[in-house]
Amino acid sequence: MPIVSAAVCPHPPLLVPAVAGGAAAELDVLRAACLTAIDQLADADALVIVGAGATTGTQYESSAGGSFGPYGAPSVRVGSGLAVLPLSLMMGSWLVSQSKAAGLPTVLRTVSADESLSGCLELGQEIAAGNDRLALLVMGDGSARRSEHSPVHLHPRAEIFDSTVAAALSLADTTTLAALDPELASELKAAGRAPWQVLAGATASASYRGELLYHAAPYGVGYFVAAWS
Repeated sequence: MPIVSAAVCPHPPLLVPAVAGGAAAELDVLRAACLTAIDQLADADALVIVGAGATTGTQYESSAGGSFGPYGAPSVRVGSGLAVLPLSLMMGSWLVSQSKAAGLPTVLRTVSADESLSGCLELGQEIAAGNDRLALLVMGDGSARRSEHSPVHLHPRAEIFDSTVAAALSLADTTTLAALDPELASELKAAGRAPWQVLAGATASASYRGELLYHAAPYGVGYFVAAWS
């Protein structure tokens, strides 16, 4: 059965108000867009969250833990187990916990940031191969080289790359997502490339309507929020 709905969100820890502190309001619009995208996943029978991790295919149950202590908010945690989740899945879990999709049976999967296109597509196909009505939440940032104030200095191709991703997400265009160049994405520090290509693999067998809810680079990093149905 194909994926019934999908959402794409970024994973800056500043989305958590306790981490952002006095700057929390700066990301109110982005946070609201994420929750709007994730709310529409609630009609599925189960949820898979995909994000970058150390290896491809590592699977965690929804009880897997994560702590925002390293980001200055030790009181904010996700899951009930040991703090083993990478940032991408920790942020995905936190966003889901704030949304209408909270409570869905959930599995979390990692994909290596340098995974090949074929490996990403295969993982996506594996996720979509079951009989459950699955929703998919894909966590990934765009280029971290969007401005002179970016974490890494400005790259002349960063904005074009991110605009290509934004257009593909708005059109649910799996062909363009699958065509993203891993080497260029690595040069541009675009952490979402591999997760977006997992999305392409998981959704290639059906047609979707895409809606881009957010695209900006408030801290010199490209952030996208999209909903596919």
